[in-house]
Amino acid sequence: MPDPDSSRGQEDDGDDDQRGNLLFLLVAVLVVVAGIWLVTKLIDLRNLQNCLESGRHNCAPIETSR
Repeated sequence: MPDPDSSRGQEDDGDDDQRGNLLFLLVAVLVVVAGIWLVTKLIDLRNLQNCLESGRHNCAPIETSR
């Protein structure tokens, strides 16, 4: 005779797998967003460095609020 508690355990395993997959997806999305932000920052810094190395003085304009 099958144990009724064993069928509940199988359902819980599916929920755990789904939570694990969602957590992995969330972490993967966060890593991709952080990577895009980091690459953008590195490009901006490279452009600033190239500007300064070429001898210009107005490479990083200061924004003022009016």
